[in-house]
Amino acid sequence: MFTRRTFRLALATATAVSLTGGLLTLSVSTASAATPAKYADDFNGDGYRDYAVPGLGGDVAVTYGTATGIGTTTKTFTQSSAGIPGTVGDAGGYGDAFGEDIATADLNRDGYADLAVADFTEKVSGKAGSGAVTILWGRKTGLTGTDATRLKVTARSDQGFGKAIEAGDFNGDGKADLAIANAGTSVYVYRGGFAKSGTTGKVTKHTLDATFESTGLVAGKVTKDKATDLYLLGQGYHSDKMTQDAWFLRGGSTIKSGKVTVVNGSTPDYSPTGVVADFDKDGYGDLAVSDTRYNKNAGSVVVWRGGSTGPTTKYRLTQSTSGVATAATTREYFGADLSAGDTNGDGYQDLAVGVPYEKVGAVKDAGGVHVLRGGKSGLTGKNSQWFTRASAGVPGSPVEYENFGSLVRLRDIDRDGDKDLLVSSDYYGPSVLLPGTGSGITATGARDLNVVAAFPQ
Repeated sequence: MFTRRTFRLALATATAVSLTGGLLTLSVSTASAATPAKYADDFNGDGYRDYAVPGLGGDVAVTYGTATGIGTTTKTFTQSSAGIPGTVGDAGGYGDAFGEDIATADLNRDGYADLAVADFTEKVSGKAGSGAVTILWGRKTGLTGTDATRLKVTARSDQGFGKAIEAGDFNGDGKADLAIANAGTSVYVYRGGFAKSGTTGKVTKHTLDATFESTGLVAGKVTKDKATDLYLLGQGYHSDKMTQDAWFLRGGSTIKSGKVTVVNGSTPDYSPTGVVADFDKDGYGDLAVSDTRYNKNAGSVVVWRGGSTGPTTKYRLTQSTSGVATAATTREYFGADLSAGDTNGDGYQDLAVGVPYEKVGAVKDAGGVHVLRGGKSGLTGKNSQWFTRASAGVPGSPVEYENFGSLVRLRDIDRDGDKDLLVSSDYYGPSVLLPGTGSGITATGARDLNVVAAFPQ
């Protein structure tokens, strides 16, 4: 489970200080059904995971998986696609954020995964910036906009509905739900089942006090019950200072508001990314969240250990952590993107950490990615791995301002049973696939792929 950071926002923030919002999408447990989708992102029901990539210019690109991995069939959806409501382009001065955040799940339990597409800028019923979420329904031939459905919500100017979106079973009833944050302090939970007519299960609204402003959502199993839990990431205000906060909401038949914890007490990351995974194998999901503004933008990752009722203690990882290959230096943005998975088969979840502004040799802002190993005490730098364009076997050479590591994903892409690492520099060029093995990620056999490392994990 993770948040997604758009490169456009990341670059804008970095420029202002010298990374939707950190927004997120995730893999979820599919709902139980007579013919449930095997994967939450198998849109054509062929048993292979597909790749939906959020865009930066009002679009979503979907590449279909095959028996050997990523296929060659890609379809792009915009609001000009047949059946998709709304208008392409500027919406009351807000720009077009259609597709900047997405979520996948078999929402109507018909055996095909569906795609929920958020647009917090959408003008609805004359209300600029009201925001909208549109569902594209899966079928044997794949996704189509022909019968796309827009979720019902009261239109209000500037509410930014769809600022962040996540899928999960938030009440533990076996049906896929959607959690949707607005641009302020609220999260709406739409419970399954969903129907093409636009009907859903019960909708509840959860609101924090007015000093909090949301920037992203992270969903995952934190406690040991059946329900998916939520973190709302955002900016808080404590002791006359802007802070970076995380608000925990515990899933269940009744969603319960938990504590607000501070990630950074002085210089908030305005576009954080995060993921929930069990790094210490104690059965509870831990939240790893970026804090790229830490130590003059050298960056860090803060981990909250999960517990029976929610988050417990926390620790921080940086490039100064023992065992991490590179040194912490200002303006490197360690933690710019995060992805979790067990890369060496020991049962502990590991963490890929992008460092897009890392200097490689004499080449500044060339970028790279660390793989930190999980263990009994959680994530550490011990036996961690470090990859750049200068690593033997990685295609290409370090390039100034390439920002390799801006986007990272761990997934078994070639379907050999081992987690692979996909690394992107931006949303426009090919990614580099670093193959997984039984002992970890390797650059041997690395190759370029035409899928951006921004799909739901």
